[in-house]
Amino acid sequence: MSALLLASGMKHFRTPQFYYPVVPEYLCRRDEPGSKANGALAVMSREEWVASSGLIEAALGVGLLIPATRKAAADATTAMFTVFLAGHIDALRRAYGPEGTPAERRIHTLRLPLQAPLILWSWSLRK
Repeated sequence: MSALLLASGMKHFRTPQFYYPVVPEYLCRRDEPGSKANGALAVMSREEWVASSGLIEAALGVGLLIPATRKAAADATTAMFTVFLAGHIDALRRAYGPEGTPAERRIHTLRLPLQAPLILWSWSLRK
C-alpha cells in the first residue's frame, strides 16, 4: 500500500491531468476574471486539489512505513479513499452524461469499483 501511495503521489505531479476528471466541479475554484463563484467548497483550483491530494498520498505512504504512525496513517488512508468515492461517482455521472465519451465510460466504470478493495486493504493495515 505504501508503494502504491508513493507512486500515485508522484503521478499527481508527473501527469496531473489523469486525476482531473475525478475532482468534482463543485470543489473547483474558478480563477477566470468575471466568472461566478462555484460554491462554498470551491476553495482551490482543480490543479491545486490534484497537487494537494498527491502530497497527502505521499505523506500517508511514508506514514504507513513508520510503526509509530502506521495506525493513524491507515485510518487516514481509509478515510481518504472513502472521500475519493465522491469524485469517482461524479466522474462516472459525467462520463454517462451527454458530453461523455465511450472511453470515459469504460475508464470510470472500472475506476469506481477499484475503490472498494483499496478501502478494505487500507482498513486492514490498522493492526
